[in-house]
Amino acid sequence: MNRAFNKARQLTQETHGDRRTRKEEGFQTAERGLPRLGSILSVPLADSVSSYLGSANPFAAKVDPKTECVWVLDNTAYRPIHPYPHSEQPWQALFIVAYFKKNTGKDISKVVADIADKIGLKKGSGEERERGEKTIAERLQPFMDAVAPARKVDVKLPDDSTKTLGPGGRSAVSQHVVALRSSHDNGSTAQISAIPPEITPHGPMTTHFAEPEGWMVISDIDDTIKRTLTPSPVGILRTTFLLPPAPIPSMPQLYSHLLSFLNPTWFYLSASPYNLHPFLRSFIRDNYPSGTILLREASWMDLGGFLASLTQGTEAYKRERMEMLHRMLPRRKVICIGDSTQSDPEAYGDICRMYPGWVKAIFIRKVTDVAEMNVTEKNVPERFEKAFKDVPKETWRVFEDPNELYSAVDALYDK
Repeated sequence: MNRAFNKARQLTQETHGDRRTRKEEGFQTAERGLPRLGSILSVPLADSVSSYLGSANPFAAKVDPKTECVWVLDNTAYRPIHPYPHSEQPWQALFIVAYFKKNTGKDISKVVADIADKIGLKKGSGEERERGEKTIAERLQPFMDAVAPARKVDVKLPDDSTKTLGPGGRSAVSQHVVALRSSHDNGSTAQISAIPPEITPHGPMTTHFAEPEGWMVISDIDDTIKRTLTPSPVGILRTTFLLPPAPIPSMPQLYSHLLSFLNPTWFYLSASPYNLHPFLRSFIRDNYPSGTILLREASWMDLGGFLASLTQGTEAYKRERMEMLHRMLPRRKVICIGDSTQSDPEAYGDICRMYPGWVKAIFIRKVTDVAEMNVTEKNVPERFEKAFKDVPKETWRVFEDPNELYSAVDALYDK
């Protein structure tokens, strides 16, 4: 899907609550003030035109290792549920690849200085400003390089066979469901490399294998397990581009308990754009159980689109992603974990009503340590009662301290 379509779709999915938050906190003004980083017009004309054909593009070329690179995103393999099962179904997984031109970003120094000013780094503050700008430059890089539509790439599957993925369309992202014929145990992982491996600057992808039955955690990221300050545009920019990524206190320990007690498969569902995959992947690997990160195809080369991605139409986006997870793993027992800054309660309530009995527990972190939350109605009991209308009261729980949840988690063992 192209950028204009994504923006229009987000706008149509925007809720009244989204509009109110974005207006009160000045998100539109902040987005207009952020620099544009590039354009599809920088792509060669032939690739730009043929990219409209998407995955059916007969003119697509293989990635050139000298000038291009790819990100191969982690995924989860599952066995489809056949209505008349006569034998065990083979593994399959959705493979997502993003394609880029190397070293094609515009002069990054001006963009870095602009972001530094907006998030409050003082000019002329010597080493502090210099260190801050260096961090900003490193984290901005995934937004800077031009996308490379109409490209394909080969990957080496676990059985040593080769599969061609792509081509990417207007957004230079390809998505293909691939059957995996090799044998794997539930909970195991496999590393899958692009060919040649050096075209993947962030390394090989990890495929997680999940049998049809067992437990599954669907966890939000921003302000659920990572401090992002989602209600504030400046807060989002500071925590994303400047500050060290910080886990929410006691959440790593809770997730470790969930892992050891229920051994679930993990999905981290965020409205952040794909640009942040390397950043979030590193953060989760350092602090939480390994799992598949589901992100939004929204804002390549567009910092304003990054802020909109996190704050506009998130309920519909998350509901659609969870519908996909239900199609993949309808027999899994699900735990949904989110927070009150965005629309997690509403999205999780929607899914409970759509698929009665699939979700066994919902835990919503009531965010009280972000100043902007103290002047909204997002933490009032009536909001949660409305979001979880017709959802059994014993299914959902609002908490402030993760240590409140251990007994609730332990009670899930026999469900």
